[in-house]
Amino acid sequence: MEWEEAAQGFAAMGSEARLQVLRCLIRAGEAGLTVGDIQERTGIAPSTLAHHLKFLTGAGVVAQERVGRSTISRAEFSRLEALAGFILSECCADAGKRAANDG
Repeated sequence: MEWEEAAQGFAAMGSEARLQVLRCLIRAGEAGLTVGDIQERTGIAPSTLAHHLKFLTGAGVVAQERVGRSTISRAEFSRLEALAGFILSECCADAGKRAANDG
């Protein structure tokens, strides 16, 4: 994952409302939720919710699929795992350097 791609994904999660939506979709699992279900569970106004879903979808952390007359939104678990891996990939990489410099 490149820096720009990671920054876009993290930016999409950079608001309380979008985090609420994403967490709601993560809790729903692979089945996802309709926009109405998300609105009911989060209390976010429909027009505001549409804006947040567009932002999350644009960053690739949420996918949407039209099923009949409904739109199902799902968390993109592989993308979220890639973002987590990106931010944690160098965990503690410099810890040994500091200990060596202190000794």
